[in-house]
Amino acid sequence: MTGTIVHHAATDSFDGGLRAFFEYRDLGIASASDGKIGAHVIRATPGEGARPEWHIHELDFQMVYILKGWVEFEYEDAGFVRLEAGSSVYQPPRIPHREIRHSDDIEMLEITAPAQFVTKMVPPPASAA
Repeated sequence: MTGTIVHHAATDSFDGGLRAFFEYRDLGIASASDGKIGAHVIRATPGEGARPEWHIHELDFQMVYILKGWVEFEYEDAGFVRLEAGSSVYQPPRIPHREIRHSDDIEMLEITAPAQFVTKMVPPPASAA
């Protein structure tokens, strides 16, 4: 087998990442795929709330699956969306969106292609006015 197996215990640490109000646990997919695919578990940083800023991600694929808790997003043209444990969302490439709020116990699995990508702040879309 040429794949990657990663075992994490519940006590393993999370690291910083894209957003200061979230912590990230790398699942080893980026190194196994030479950066083509990224996968990590995201959870709320204790004591931090969301910072709802409109932004886009320069990537080819992004999906989020809610493992625990809930999160609320706003998307251009789709509007307000609440995701709870068991919900998933495919976010089209470069769709303007923002995270409105999340539960203190939120945990999400996120898969992206590529693993590393650029995030750009954008003005609110006309549909959000």
